[in-house]
Amino acid sequence: MIVQLERLLKMAEDELTEYSTDARKMEKLRRKISLTASITEQQQVKQALLAKMKSNVITQVVEEQRQAVALPFWGIAGLGLLLGISLNQPVCLLASVVGTVLAYRIQKWGWKLQANRLLLQTLEDIESRIAQTTN
Repeated sequence: MIVQLERLLKMAEDELTEYSTDARKMEKLRRKISLTASITEQQQVKQALLAKMKSNVITQVVEEQRQAVALPFWGIAGLGLLLGISLNQPVCLLASVVGTVLAYRIQKWGWKLQANRLLLQTLEDIESRIAQTTN
């Protein structure tokens, strides 16, 4: 089941790379999920996602504005590089490395959070469509 969750998250990340609306991303992801996972697997993945996703203010902000959250760290990285080279200060170069790593990790974390949310919304959409057709 963990393998199935990882595979579906990779599909969601692939959809995030395309420039389109969320509805279009969900539509394309819904087709892929329907072909690769049974209804019971989809429900298991949804339960695992709900258990995995703990929403608080910080994760919500990072998910919605990952680039804005990472921007100050990119600034620290650039400023550290500039000052480290011009003033020949190794401490500034270290700040540059730390800023780059933090900015990259924040953006990666936000990307994963967005993929989790897209997958969860798609699974809920599939469930609602199934419920509509059975009524």
